[in-house]
This record gives sequence, C-alpha cells and structure tokens, in this order.
Amino acid sequence: MQPFDPFDDLAGDVSRAPGGGTAAGLGIGLRWHSVEAAHLDSRVLACPPPDALPPALRGLFDGDGPGALTRAFDPGELLPDWQEARMVTVPGGFFRRTQARSRVEPRVGRFYPGLFLKGAPGLPPEAPTAFRVTAIAGDGEITVDFNHPLAGLPVDLELRLLDLVPPVEAPANVGRAAVTNGPGMQARWRGQPTDFYSGDPFARGDAGPDAEFYATPRLVQHIDDTARDRIVRLYSALLPETGAVLDLMSSWTSHLGPEASALRVAGLGMNAEELDANPGLQERVVHDLNSDPRLPWPDAHFDAVICTVSVEYLVRPVEVFREVRRVLRPGGRFVITFSNRWFPPKAIALWGELHEFERVGLVLEFFLEAGGFGALNTWSLRGLPRPPQDPYADRLATSDPVYAIWGQAM
Repeated sequence: MQPFDPFDDLAGDVSRAPGGGTAAGLGIGLRWHSVEAAHLDSRVLACPPPDALPPALRGLFDGDGPGALTRAFDPGELLPDWQEARMVTVPGGFFRRTQARSRVEPRVGRFYPGLFLKGAPGLPPEAPTAFRVTAIAGDGEITVDFNHPLAGLPVDLELRLLDLVPPVEAPANVGRAAVTNGPGMQARWRGQPTDFYSGDPFARGDAGPDAEFYATPRLVQHIDDTARDRIVRLYSALLPETGAVLDLMSSWTSHLGPEASALRVAGLGMNAEELDANPGLQERVVHDLNSDPRLPWPDAHFDAVICTVSVEYLVRPVEVFREVRRVLRPGGRFVITFSNRWFPPKAIALWGELHEFERVGLVLEFFLEAGGFGALNTWSLRGLPRPPQDPYADRLATSDPVYAIWGQAM
C-alpha cells in the first residue's frame, strides 16, 4: 500500500512552466493535523506566472526538472494567527434562526454564515463570511469563533506543476486559495465533539421503505469520469494487493482498477440486478443496512472495506461503522469516499445542511464515535477540469470534488 499522490499521473515539467513553457496547471496540497486525524486538502488551479507566487513559493520554477516544491508554514505565516479578539459571546436572540422559511438552530462545533449574526454587538471588524459556534450557555448566550479554522496550526504547502487540458482558472493569491472555502472545517474545535445529532438529523424526504425505493435498478454513474478515476487511484493506493475486500452499499461498479484482480471482493447492496451487473464481485448480498445494520459475515473476515458515494444514506451510521470494525482484520482499512451529488429523497436531512467540508467532519465523527479505528485521515480534491465529453461540461468547468476519510481497525 503506497502513499497516495493525487497528481502522480499529471506531473508537468518546469521547462514548460510560465516563463519557460506551457505547463497549464498547479496542484496544491495542504497538509495539516488536528487532534483527531491527519489531513490533506488538494486543489488544482491554473498555473500562475512566477512573480504571482508569494516569495516563499517562487522556487517552484527553479531548476530544469519536474516542478515541485514543499514549504512548511508556522502559525500566522500563511494566514492570520489565532486571535482571542475574534472570539465573541452574544445574546442568543441575535442568532437569526429563521432562514428562507426554515428554522436553523445553533449547534456547538458547527459553522454558519456571518450574516446569521448581523447586527450583534461586539463582532470583530472585517468579520469573515463564516463563524463557528463553540459554546451555548444555559441562558442562550452563544460563543462563536471568527478565526479561520486553520488559525494557530502549522501547515505544509505542496506545489506541483501539472499538465492539464483544458486549464482551469487561476486566483489572484495562490496561498489564500489553498486555505479558502473549507479546509479546517472538518476538524473538531479543540477536540470537542461537534453536535451533529441534535434535532432530527437522520430524517429523510422519502421516509418510505428503502427496499421499494431501490427496487428499480439504476445502472448510472453518479459522478464524472475524472472523479471516478481519482477514487480508483485512491483505492489502489490504500487497499492491499491481495485479500478480501467488502464493497459496502455496492452497485454495478466497485471503482476498483485492473490491479485489484487479485482481490476477493464481496458486494453488499440494495438491488440484486445492480450487483449481478458488477463483474468485479465474487460474492453478492442484498441487504438493507438502514433496517438492520448487522453485516452477515464473521469477525475479522475482511482485509479492507470501501464505501463509495453512499454514506449519506445511512440512518444508523455509527452502528454500521461498528459492524465494519467487527468484520475487519486488525490493520484493515475502512475507506469512505463521496462527492457533492446524491439522491435527495433518501439522503439524511443533515447532509444537505452541511458545508462540504463539514460532511467530512461528520463522517470523521462516525469513526470516532464508533471506536476501534486509528490512523484516521481525511482527504479532498477540487478543481480538476471536467471531462469535455461529460453531459455537464457546458455548465460546469471543474470535475466533481472528491472527499475521502479512512481509518485502520485496531
């Protein structure tokens, strides 16, 4: 099992970079650690001219070989350091609970748009567009954190020149682009569990039996070719070369590459026709995890378990995660992947309420609450060009994002 490099097949050459050639893309990897896990947030941008990079990163274009650069940043270098002044306590009545005809309640650990506190006293100047609730007092007072979710943490920034056609757009500030719109939101606040469970988070638009909803086979792809290819590559890096693998919530494809031919793959899904159409499965089981989260295999039966673009449909996820831990051999990985597309009638209500990076935090919380997993990792990839033949290519310039969380059975 090799470390996963999301850009391993896309490397460009420094001789073809701006100022010396035609390299089109810039791959950014942001590595950081929380109390709970290791994190890698990857993003793709158009390759900027050398003088558009911060001075600490301009060495990317030095030399004659493939362009790659890693720089470590202490807290306060890449983004403003954590500041106590950006922690604010306001009366609960200033939290705007009515939003677009729906009721929104503050939850500890969750993020909300800055407009939800518009007009509240004591807000910091130039408050960012989002804040995190860190405490709710018995009298309703709410303490919020306006700091960037990565503030106070050291981070490593990795840059890679990439060959991409068509190229993607470049922001004015590469360093800022690496940390905006999500990275950091997947971690707990100071190790405190995030409140994902208050209210009715596992309600669904279609509360009818899942067996009826999935009775008709859906032999369709749910994410674009580029996103599927990245998932295949991720699984190739994280799964063993041989052994038994469970494809949880499986369908007509298991997102496993040719090198997985030595694996014995069992598929558990909701539709027999979909499972029968999957040529990579040696065992097929139709089973409704929402009705019965128990897995029909003995303890320590599998070397790895994968779940692809399906975790958002589980209404008893922690029970399922505990079952996955039971059927995994010690050291075996459980790998969850998803994107930003799903069937709304059957996805849990909470899923649609969360920022995409908070969804990563939700799945990470499932791992932590289930227990028995170590070496937890999260990973994200955004910004690769959408395949030109994709039916949404005329409306969406970039590929579907990919998010992954994995841990090892202890």
